[in-house]
Amino acid sequence: MAIRRRHFPLELPAAPLRVIAALRRAGHEAYAVGGAVRDGLLGRPLKDVDVATSATPREVAALLPRTHEVGARFGVMLVVEDGLSIEVATFRTESGYLDGRHPESVEFTDLQADAARRDFTVNALYYDPLREEILDPVGGFDDLRRHLLRSIGEASERFREDHLRLLRCARLASQLEFTIEEETWWALVDQAPSVETVSPERIRIELESLLMGPQPARGLRILLYSGVLKATLPEVHAMVGVQQPPQFHPEGDVFVHTCLTLEHLRRRNRPLVWGALLHDVGKPATFSRGGERIRFDRHVPVGMEMAEKILQRLHCDRDTIERALALVREHLRFASVRDMRPATLKRFLRQPHFSDHLELHRADCLASHGDLGLYDFCRTKLKELSEEELRPPPLLRGNDLLEMGFTQGPLLGTILHAVEDAQLEGKLHSKQDAVAWVAARWSPPG
Repeated sequence: MAIRRRHFPLELPAAPLRVIAALRRAGHEAYAVGGAVRDGLLGRPLKDVDVATSATPREVAALLPRTHEVGARFGVMLVVEDGLSIEVATFRTESGYLDGRHPESVEFTDLQADAARRDFTVNALYYDPLREEILDPVGGFDDLRRHLLRSIGEASERFREDHLRLLRCARLASQLEFTIEEETWWALVDQAPSVETVSPERIRIELESLLMGPQPARGLRILLYSGVLKATLPEVHAMVGVQQPPQFHPEGDVFVHTCLTLEHLRRRNRPLVWGALLHDVGKPATFSRGGERIRFDRHVPVGMEMAEKILQRLHCDRDTIERALALVREHLRFASVRDMRPATLKRFLRQPHFSDHLELHRADCLASHGDLGLYDFCRTKLKELSEEELRPPPLLRGNDLLEMGFTQGPLLGTILHAVEDAQLEGKLHSKQDAVAWVAARWSPPG
């Protein structure tokens, strides 16, 4: 296919423009390529701008001073310009994908061949900022206008070369809200089990991008119907068909509810999307039916254990795991907020990242019965309570109890917790009150 050229000015950041200009002055071809060009044509915000060039890695390093090798064997260099890291890759062909991820050999070549080895047509658009032209070697411009995600060349071959493309296909289709072209779809279905060969870190990165995108439920359904979900998150796949009590969950099974919960999130961060995805992951394992009644006894502790194993398997960082597990642990406690003692309610409302808990509860309700009464109750209480009422300075500390004759041990923690309870409920107001209150209830050893 001949390279089609279209005049279409795009606004690129200054740093990659200077890199391209430097390469062009030295007589090399150089273009912005890939996701930045695609997103620019769609009117989406630009993220990283990659550069494709006819210059070899050695020539790139000689021309651009702040250059680091990140894959010189594969023709990829990292150029630092204005504090930005710009990936500069030599036009190349690749062959011998023995591990389903990395090529065994690379040959430097021209733009047409470079485009042919890429994944999807909409990612093989090149932009010439000097002429303000889009170079389209494989028909990506027309696919972009039709909102169609199509593999370059033979779809099965593209997926065999790099199994990560199976996940990337679902992620891009959901993020861009594109339809997957028929041949590409059936190749995705056929090769879905191969995604198991991809490293856990790469799987996690693609899943997080999908979950934090604008259409996470659509992405999950693509993963489900293609078979990729069963190969990457079998515990989430197990939610399909698990019935729920219709009076509380008229929307359908656990998987449908989970998809809707993700859709209803108004904001997204990593712990929040994992918490939303896994908040009911324990339901399939705890499903029981007594007559017409459906129960999920202990689905929260079971779900916490399962969620931790999933997130560890995907090599999530510890902070994300702990915050996501807290969301799984706490999501049912909203049901009792109106009946909580003042101290218990204040502790519940002041827990770290409570805005995430509140957002998950809102989405959870909208994905099921639709009643936001408890959500509104918590928001009202947060407005009514001052910071000092939620987190008052402690009236007593451990040293105070030691001075009263108590000794180190678990009892100190029990007493301090009880004192704070009484303080949160308005029964104690000063250190003197607290000392007298403790003395009336506990006696130091001996």
